[in-house]
Amino acid sequence: MSQQADQGSSVVEEVSGGVLIIDFGAQYCQLIARRIRELGVYSRITVPERAMFTLKHMRPKAIILSGGPCSVYAHDAPSLDAEILAQGIPVLGICYGLQWLAEHTGGSVLPAEKGAEYGRTELQPTDTQDLLKGVRQDGIVWMSHGDKVQKLGPGFEVMAKSKPCPFAVVGDRKRKMFGLQFHPEVNHTVDGQRILENFVLGIAKCDNDWNPGNLAERKVQAVKDLVGETGEVVLGLSGGVDSSVAAVLVHRAIGNRLHCVFVDNGLLRQGEREGVEELFRDHYHMDLKVVDAADRFLSELAGVSEPEKKRKIIGRVFVEIFEEESKDYKNANFLGQGTLYPDVIESVAAHGGATSTIKSHHNVGGLPEHMNMQLVEPLRDLFKDEVRALGRELGLPASLVDRQPFPGPGLAVRCLGDVSLAKLEPLRQADAIVREEIESRDLHKDLWQYFAVYVPQKTVGVKGDARVYQDVCIVRLVSSQDAMTADWETLPTDVMRRVSNRILNEVDGFARVCLDISSKPPGTIEWE
Repeated sequence: MSQQADQGSSVVEEVSGGVLIIDFGAQYCQLIARRIRELGVYSRITVPERAMFTLKHMRPKAIILSGGPCSVYAHDAPSLDAEILAQGIPVLGICYGLQWLAEHTGGSVLPAEKGAEYGRTELQPTDTQDLLKGVRQDGIVWMSHGDKVQKLGPGFEVMAKSKPCPFAVVGDRKRKMFGLQFHPEVNHTVDGQRILENFVLGIAKCDNDWNPGNLAERKVQAVKDLVGETGEVVLGLSGGVDSSVAAVLVHRAIGNRLHCVFVDNGLLRQGEREGVEELFRDHYHMDLKVVDAADRFLSELAGVSEPEKKRKIIGRVFVEIFEEESKDYKNANFLGQGTLYPDVIESVAAHGGATSTIKSHHNVGGLPEHMNMQLVEPLRDLFKDEVRALGRELGLPASLVDRQPFPGPGLAVRCLGDVSLAKLEPLRQADAIVREEIESRDLHKDLWQYFAVYVPQKTVGVKGDARVYQDVCIVRLVSSQDAMTADWETLPTDVMRRVSNRILNEVDGFARVCLDISSKPPGTIEWE
C-alpha cells in the first residue's frame, strides 16, 4: 500500500490492483466506479492525460474506458495514449470507449445516421461465454450514441447486437479487449452489473477484498504522514456526515492540532448549530470555534436569485471566513474538508471541458494561492455509503452516520429566488415538520433525502374563513444509492396528510403544499 497525492487533493490512497477507469467525459463515469466497488473491487477514475501516470502507480488488473459526449474522429476528441493497450491488462470500452478502442485497433467509426440509438434497446447476444455469461436474450440495455462502429479491427468478433447496432458487444479474447455500445452501469440495463462482474471478476480476475469499513487506520495513518508531527489543520465542520467523519478521522490522527470551525451561515436547519456544539465540543472534546456569520452571508446573497451565483457566493464567503480564522493558528498550514468523490466529478470537467458541470460544490475547487495551505481531504476517493461505513468503524453515532445528506450551501438552494430571512424562517419550520413526521415513524430508513422547498409563487388559499395569497411549499422525498440517480417517493396517506396540515396550520407563509414527483434524471435531487 502506498499513497500518492492526486490532482487537487492531499490525502488519496493509491490502492494497488483494482480497476482503473479512464474518463472520456461521461456524465455518469462515477456510476461505473460505484458499480465496480459494489463488487468488492477498488476502482479509481482518472483523466486521459494522466492515465499512463496513474496506471504505473496503481498497477490495476483491469481498465475501463468510459463513455463521452465527443466523436472519436473530432479534432477536439480526448487524447489518450494508445500505449495503454499494450500493457497486457484486460480492457473494457463503454460507448465512446468502444469506439475509441475500435479506432485504435484497426477498426473505424462514422456518424450513425440511421444507426443512432437513444434509450432502451433489446440486446441479442450471439456468444454467451465469459463476458456475456448469464446475460438474457432480448434483455433491455440503455443506449446513447450518435456514432457507430463501421468495422472491427483484426481479432475482434461480434458477441451481441441490437436491431440498429450490429456491434453492440464485441471482443478480442486473445488480447482480452472488449467493448459495449450500451451503458452497463445504469439501472436501465437489466444485466449490466452481471456484465461488469463477468469482466472484472471473471476475465480480469480482480480481488474482491475492497471494504470501506476497514479503511479507518489506513486513512488515519495517511493524515499523520501528510500533516507530520507539528502541522495543524483547520477543518470546516458543517455537522453533516462528510465533514463529521473527516473531523473524527483527522482528530484521531493529530488530536488537539485539529481546529474545527463551524460557520453558522444562517442557512442551517432547525437545531443544527446546537447539535454540532453538543457532539463535537462536549462529547468528542474537539477544539471547536463557532462563527456567527448569518448576517454576512445573507448580506452577500441579497437580491441574488441565480442558483450558480448563490453557490459561488456561499463558497467564496466560506473560503474568506476560513482564511480569516486560520490566522489564529500560526502552524495551521492545512485546511481539512469533507469532499467526496461525486463532489469532485460533478463539479470538475474531466479533461478540460467535455464533461458538463452539473453544479458547483462550495468545498471543491481549491483555495486562493496566497493562503499557502494544503488541502486535507481524506474522503475524496469515497462515495457516500462508503463514508457511512467508515463513520461506523470510527464509532460515530448512528443518528449522525445515517442522517440524510444536506447540501453545503444549505437552505439557500432550497429557497428559490433571492434568499431572505422572511423566506428562510418558514422554510426552516416546514423542513423541521417534514423531518419530525418521517423520523418519528422510522420512515427515513428507506429514503435518501426528505426535505421542504420554498417556492415564491403566490397562490390563493383560505385560512380562518379568510382569503390568503401566499407561497408554495414543496415536499421532496427521494430514494437513491449514490445520489447520481434517484427515484421520487411518497409516504403513507395519513402521514402525508399530517405533514401538509401541520405546515399549513403551523407555518406562516404557505398557502399550498405540493409533492415533487420528479426522478433524477431528468431532474436533480435539489431544486437548485
